[in-house]
Amino acid sequence: MTTPPVEDVLRELAPHVLGALVRRYGGFEDCEDATQEALFAAAVQWPAQGVPGNPKGWLITTASRRRIELLRNQAARSRREDAFAEFDQPRRDAAPAADDSLTLMLMCCHPALTRGSQVALTLRAVGGLTKAEIARALLVPEATVAQRISRAKQRIKASGLRFQIPPPAEMDERIAAILHVLYLVFNEGHTASSGPSLHRVDFTTEAIRLTRQLHRQLPQDGEIAGLLALMLLTDARRHARTRQDGSLVPLAEQDRSQWNAAAIAEGTALISATMATAPIGPYQLQAAVAAVHDEATHAKETDWTQILGLYTLLRNIAPGPMVTLNRIVAVAMVHGAQTALAELAAAEADPALTHHYRIHAVRAHLLDLTGDHATAREHYHFAAQGALNLPEQRYLESRATQP
Repeated sequence: MTTPPVEDVLRELAPHVLGALVRRYGGFEDCEDATQEALFAAAVQWPAQGVPGNPKGWLITTASRRRIELLRNQAARSRREDAFAEFDQPRRDAAPAADDSLTLMLMCCHPALTRGSQVALTLRAVGGLTKAEIARALLVPEATVAQRISRAKQRIKASGLRFQIPPPAEMDERIAAILHVLYLVFNEGHTASSGPSLHRVDFTTEAIRLTRQLHRQLPQDGEIAGLLALMLLTDARRHARTRQDGSLVPLAEQDRSQWNAAAIAEGTALISATMATAPIGPYQLQAAVAAVHDEATHAKETDWTQILGLYTLLRNIAPGPMVTLNRIVAVAMVHGAQTALAELAAAEADPALTHHYRIHAVRAHLLDLTGDHATAREHYHFAAQGALNLPEQRYLESRATQP
């Protein structure tokens, strides 16, 4: 059996260690500091001395000692010596039976935190990414990430948030927040909002890993399964989405032999089983659309009628600007580009779409289908001006200059 690299082991165990400490001692910020020190010690010692037989127990014991040291210092300062007495003897069996990662995700995605703080804190505390890694992924300065995480910790401390599973009445809202954060992280990895690369593989990999972890804990939740299926079915096309020089290859032109057949099989099986048993939700519908695309061995064989039906259902239960645009593309494939252009003109009244570059890209695509290539090139040019991702921008520019 191949031994995973120490870095992967530490990233996998980081949320378990932090969860165990917060549950036992409270004080998210100090526990996070203690966890980071334990991870650092392991990163230094394990490559030379070998990974211990119980790596999670080793990490929790090491982090607990540091946490107790901090408690002692705090107690001395505030004359609360008795407060830490109960922590004076660390438990050597440190590794808990319970998996705290779900509780940790629920804490990181607490509704009291801003979305930016939720994303940064989840990647830090649950994903095990460093502040520098998060900063590179989000394309923001490391100081900004540090501020977001610091504010999130202060907010958690000020609100007196306890490390525990929320009451049943709050669970749906809290799980929905987690799924939305994971969805955002995946989307940023699938098509970066800006920068020189189309993908950020570390983000898609991390989003899939965390969603898979969540699915293992709540296998009956249809939307968790739907989101995992969506990620697998979408990420399966990643290698075919770019050429060797990094330029973008649109879906219709991709070499489908490069798609990840194992990921497609897993995603298709997952969404098929889920939609047969769970209440239908937005992530399941998006996964179903992805599955229909993945099942077509050639672009011409795509079942656009089924995709249009799925998008119409999605528009009814979870409307949004991108759902509107994607549905309009399906309308064009089923009812013709002129019908789709009429729907696009109505959709443009949505303030979220009025100045969005993708409305120009869709209009250009529809105009091309009608044969009005000259006007299409104008809109490809407008779309390129608004795109911040360089491969996407260059693709749109290339379409704007085609004869």
